[in-house]
Amino acid sequence: MKIGIIQATSQKSKNFILEKYIKESVGSNDQVFNFGIYQDSSASLSYVQVSLAVALLINSKAIDFIVTGCTSGQGMMLACNTFPNIQCGYIPTPQDAFLFGHINNGNVVSFPLGLNWGWSGEINFE
Repeated sequence: MKIGIIQATSQKSKNFILEKYIKESVGSNDQVFNFGIYQDSSASLSYVQVSLAVALLINSKAIDFIVTGCTSGQGMMLACNTFPNIQCGYIPTPQDAFLFGHINNGNVVSFPLGLNWGWSGEINFE
């Protein structure tokens, strides 16, 4: 499976965290592609612009699954779900991630990367 990572500029400081934990959790045959937005990037992309990139990556079959997010996670989820063939789930808790993976069969997940992140944000994401 080809897994992509991309998030809104508002949470670019979390990009390395997303990449670290995703690479630790994927199988040996999976590939992870980090599309940014990187901490040192001067690019400014809204969740609407990122969702267009998500739709292009999924619909072109360049990527099979995408991990994304914004401050609340909800804006990115809503923006992604406006495109055809995109099934994006809002994943604020590990329970939501489990249910989404076992019931919804989606191809994009959106995490709240600012809202309720706190001291245990990385642990919750992991």
